[in-house]
Amino acid sequence: MARPRGVPVFYLYGEPHRAAAERFVHVEYLHDRSRPNNWVIRPHAHTQLSHIFLLIRGGGIMRVEEMAMEFNSPSLLIVPSGIVHGFQWHWESRGSVITFADSYLHDLVRRDAHVNELLRIPRTIELGAENLASLERDLAALTKELDMAARGYHAAIDSAVLSIAVTALRRAEHLFDAGTVTPGHHAALVARFRTRIEKRYRVRESVPTYAKALGVSTTALRVACARVAGMPPAAMLDQRALLEAKRALLYSNRSIAEVGYYLGFIDPAYFSRWFRGQVGRSPRRYRAQHGL
Repeated sequence: MARPRGVPVFYLYGEPHRAAAERFVHVEYLHDRSRPNNWVIRPHAHTQLSHIFLLIRGGGIMRVEEMAMEFNSPSLLIVPSGIVHGFQWHWESRGSVITFADSYLHDLVRRDAHVNELLRIPRTIELGAENLASLERDLAALTKELDMAARGYHAAIDSAVLSIAVTALRRAEHLFDAGTVTPGHHAALVARFRTRIEKRYRVRESVPTYAKALGVSTTALRVACARVAGMPPAAMLDQRALLEAKRALLYSNRSIAEVGYYLGFIDPAYFSRWFRGQVGRSPRRYRAQHGL
């Protein structure tokens, strides 16, 4: 996806972006990249890789888009692909980072809508002592299998990753409402809609145009979005464009007009009115209050 200037896109942090192998799974210590950078990881993104951090000592602040999430050990941090994120770690924090190719993760969890939902949104999950012990065993098993590549290691890796995901899900059960995950054709349609939005949000197409491209009626798309996402499709389109507008204002040196043009707004004044209507502040004021 296109990124505003100022947001680096990496493979692993600090490494030039490249395509991820289909079954890519990687484990490394938290301090491998954080200590050489004085425990500060600057805001960046990955287009095809997601992270799960297991923090066993220390803490810090995770910046996700415009939000700052404070956390302490022990905890799990989930960072899906495509999310602009950065960290200010407490000095000499300890833990591990598991990195997955999206293709691997999506195939692994597609049969369980709750696990899929858990890993789709950035979050911090506090752990108890029993959770930490279980996760450390799973992480040790995962690391061993990645190092050995013995017969059956694909299945063993899948087993360890799923165990970690289930532990996270059950620890984070309070984050879910009973109706949060909606299986079936409505969820499938909204997933297709989200995928198309991601490819075309800068074009500013209408909801009927999206519905036609997806092969459904406008009414069917509205019903699916209301049931699964809890909002109309037009709001989902605005939400995605707003996310990119905030990214450009926070992390790039584009002018307000350039940000509007980048997102398909021909008239800068209309873009400013639209942004104010979404956020309650003008783009200029938003940048002054939150920009890095």
